[in-house]
Amino acid sequence: MTEATRRTPGTPCWVSLMVHGLDEIQMFYGELFGWEFAPGPGQLGPYVRGLLDGKEVAGIGRLPADRQLPIAWTPYLWTDDADASAELVRCSGGTVGVGPLDAADAGRMAIVTDPAGAVFGLWQPASHHGISLHGTHGTPVWHELLTSTTTSVSKFYESVFGYETRADTSVAPEEGSPSDEEYDHVTLLLDGRAVAALHGVGRTLSRRRGTAWMTYFQVEDTDRSASQVIELGGQVITPPWDGPHGRTATVSDPEGAVFTLVRLLP
Repeated sequence: MTEATRRTPGTPCWVSLMVHGLDEIQMFYGELFGWEFAPGPGQLGPYVRGLLDGKEVAGIGRLPADRQLPIAWTPYLWTDDADASAELVRCSGGTVGVGPLDAADAGRMAIVTDPAGAVFGLWQPASHHGISLHGTHGTPVWHELLTSTTTSVSKFYESVFGYETRADTSVAPEEGSPSDEEYDHVTLLLDGRAVAALHGVGRTLSRRRGTAWMTYFQVEDTDRSASQVIELGGQVITPPWDGPHGRTATVSDPEGAVFTLVRLLP
């Protein structure tokens, strides 16, 4: 486990979820991941931060009753200047939906979309530097953009954040896995270090979600956690299977937010 430090711009540094039933969703993730909760900045309404061992790992907020927005985990990417990054998003074909605005003394943020419609956040830290615990049950461990084809968005992310890209063929899933079409997977690197990925899934892209970021949460036992999701009122979308990096399962919480459980290989 390592504590958070300053990150290279473009590095995923936080994840946040906006829901209608804040109390119920807190119970779901509290039981599933062992999170406790503390109040966070309230500029966008009631908001809490999920804690493990007193360290912040994720945020959950309440949507206004009249807002019928998609319920989804949203990754935030570190920036040293949220205003400049938001303008670069616009100039590169994306859109800015919220902000940039100050989140009290925590930092400055914006909610944006890429040209294919995937939502993500920009985070310029002040007192809050994002996820402060890694490598244990209940912590975000990876982020992957699911899109029809990586060529549609890779140039955007390269332009905005200066990522290097690496086309991956060595990690293609085995025959019979949940995705056995022609493999289209690009890793995003900063300073030679993998920080996220783009995954083109072709015709299997969810019509309901469209192009969207997927957050992976580390768990001790994928099968047990997937069963617990069902017991807590969620759903298992892709049952546990052995992938190239560990045993994974794609699930959703009671409000429909989709995420992936993964027990990493040693």
